[in-house]
Amino acid sequence: MLSNYFKIARRNILKQKGFSFINIIGLSMGMTVAILIGLWVYDEISFDGTNEKKDRIVQVMQHVLRNGYKDTQVWNPYLMAEELRNNYGSDFEYVVQTMESYDVLKNGEKKIQSEGWFSEKEIKELLTFDMIAGSAEGLSEPYSIMLSSSVATGLFDKGQAIDKSINVNDEFEVKVVGVYKDFPTNSSFNKLAYVMPWQLYLTRNSENLRSMEDPWRPNFTKTYALLPENADLSAISAKIKDTRLRHLGPNLAIQKPEVFLHPMRKWHLYEKFENGVNTGGSIAYVWLFGLVGLFVLALASINFMNLYTAQADKKAKEVGVRKAIGSKRSQLIFQYLSESVLTTFLALIISIILSIAFLNIFNEVAGKTIQFPYSKPLFWVCLVGFMAIVGLISGSYPAVYLSSFAPIKVLKGTFKAGKYASLPRKALVVLQFTVSISLVIGTLVVYQQIKHAQQRPLGYEQGELIFTASTNTIHNSFDAVKRALMEKGLIEDMAEASAGPTWTASSTTGITWQGRDKSTSVEVPFFAVSVDYGNTIGWNLKTGRDFSRDFDDVGKSFVVNEAAVRLMGFTDPVGQMLDWDGDKFTLVGVVEDMVVGSPFQEIQPMFYYLDQDKQNILDIKLAGGRPMTELLEGVKNVLSKFDPEHPFDVQFVDESYAQKFDLLDRLNRLINIFAFLAILISCMGLFGLASFMSKQRAKEIGVRKVLGATITNLWALLSRDFIVLVIISLLIAAPIATYFMSDWLLSFDYKTEISWWTYALTGLGAILVTLVTVSYQSIKAALLNPVKSLKSE
Repeated sequence: MLSNYFKIARRNILKQKGFSFINIIGLSMGMTVAILIGLWVYDEISFDGTNEKKDRIVQVMQHVLRNGYKDTQVWNPYLMAEELRNNYGSDFEYVVQTMESYDVLKNGEKKIQSEGWFSEKEIKELLTFDMIAGSAEGLSEPYSIMLSSSVATGLFDKGQAIDKSINVNDEFEVKVVGVYKDFPTNSSFNKLAYVMPWQLYLTRNSENLRSMEDPWRPNFTKTYALLPENADLSAISAKIKDTRLRHLGPNLAIQKPEVFLHPMRKWHLYEKFENGVNTGGSIAYVWLFGLVGLFVLALASINFMNLYTAQADKKAKEVGVRKAIGSKRSQLIFQYLSESVLTTFLALIISIILSIAFLNIFNEVAGKTIQFPYSKPLFWVCLVGFMAIVGLISGSYPAVYLSSFAPIKVLKGTFKAGKYASLPRKALVVLQFTVSISLVIGTLVVYQQIKHAQQRPLGYEQGELIFTASTNTIHNSFDAVKRALMEKGLIEDMAEASAGPTWTASSTTGITWQGRDKSTSVEVPFFAVSVDYGNTIGWNLKTGRDFSRDFDDVGKSFVVNEAAVRLMGFTDPVGQMLDWDGDKFTLVGVVEDMVVGSPFQEIQPMFYYLDQDKQNILDIKLAGGRPMTELLEGVKNVLSKFDPEHPFDVQFVDESYAQKFDLLDRLNRLINIFAFLAILISCMGLFGLASFMSKQRAKEIGVRKVLGATITNLWALLSRDFIVLVIISLLIAAPIATYFMSDWLLSFDYKTEISWWTYALTGLGAILVTLVTVSYQSIKAALLNPVKSLKSE
């Protein structure tokens, strides 16, 4: 019996090749989107999954009251781990302090600059290091290092690194005690290229740590912990809440720091905090793309339903005959479901091929390195189950609808589909285009937001501006280096700073001014710069003067931006005296607000000052009129003459700034692709429906043509119904898309408004696409000789 069902299904598919093609291709496109998005979603939700103790690993974080807002930070005082071990040892299995570092590792002529950690040796109890050689136990040695396999291979022939020595920043030597496999890309530690002992960090920085005014200020170290089995995370967070507060003096205590634990399972998808509340994060994009994949697949399923039910008149006689000779309704339902499942199976085969073919392109757009899971049985089991569900859902309505026909009416020839039989099909078409139009509107709004932020006034000049790391040698010879570069005509100017022009600045609560409410914590960002910084980056001075060696206050002066003036409430800012942890500074100038951090957020107050000890970045304004490669090679040669070990890892400021748009760019490109596929699938279904409609109305068209109707009249008649459905879809989609996209825009301080042309362009485009889709069938029907359709009458 079962083989008979599938034999009939195969014959029906081959009999109606055109509509079978539309169904199979539509379903295969929908399933391809679903498979690719499914792989992306799995990659996201399995983040950090290689850590065996993922469910027990936590990060120690803080909520800090700043400017009336509860800010959340990952940084801790370097004493945090020791304090937690001493006072709450029974609540933790291990607590580990780490310090991120960006060092130049060198073995002879080979050198690599990578990101790594100084960490307490217990880190091996938290993270799952897949050791290739050596052991993490070796971190007990004071001058030791563990390398990732990629770094070991880059520094040593065939990666044979164990017990070999490498140089770090030309400052000290360490011995390689272990080599571990690189962490996967969907890991919070995918950039962890090496690990050195925490004791080495304390030794190398002992003088700075001893001279700290308050060791309980955050100093850019991070704290991780491993909880016991079945530990109550909320209860432990409540116990350690005041760990930092009780060590602070009155100046910092007004920040009211609250220490808490953030579990590893939430690091990636629930990383966003607003005013001390964990409000989500990347999980929103997981839901978004999951729903998009579901919708695109639903559009293909709707095509199947519509095209199948549109054949009611053709299928009616078959149903009548089968019922007359004894077929039960359940048997008919099973027959049509088998046809649906067979169609879906063929679509699945094509979708697997398409998924493999387009996976690399998808990875490039999504910024992923997803591998197709050929060897995972669970994936194939899920795929078969997925196919069965899609096939049953797609075929359920047609099967129930077609099997309900009364055999007497059908065989007498009195069967008609009914006055309202087309309503479900029309409703499904409206649903299809509502989804498609909503996706298009969403795509346009994301595009508008990106363009709006990209066109934001920057407040400085990015052209020909580059930055690279400085070294002690370059810093100590700064004037000579600059003079050599200018004599060769390679640069217009050069300066030093504590961070790159596009980086987020450090911040402090120690700056006070006349009129500031000292009962509240006000944290402001600051930049340490050299005298020629403003001229190098091209900032715009609004009032006062720039830094200058010609004034006695050269080491005790501030240049601030307009946002800082607004914060302090000065009407005449120049000449105002400010206090920074007891030191007096003169405010000498105000510059135009510059976009330093996120281009989507409000511009923060900025305080620029001169500090020779904190300038580790070179900002270079290249000369114009010469090839860029020639200029860069010239700058590199000059720097290497002064310091042969200088890592000339140069970044263009405009490229660094453009990276801030990467996430939204990827989002926009992905939605563009999915919106295009949604429209294409909808149009394929529309094309098939238009073909059925024109055949159903063939006699009506013949009569109208005999009575004098023109081809234009008939084209308008056949196209009108579809245009009405698309307009209804637009009216439904517009408010839905507006609601969700307006809510999305609220996450940005600097945001666009949804323009009227977004709806106009979408509506016009939808109507034009519909007309193009149905016009072929409409005109074909209008050109048909009426004799052929009327000769049976």
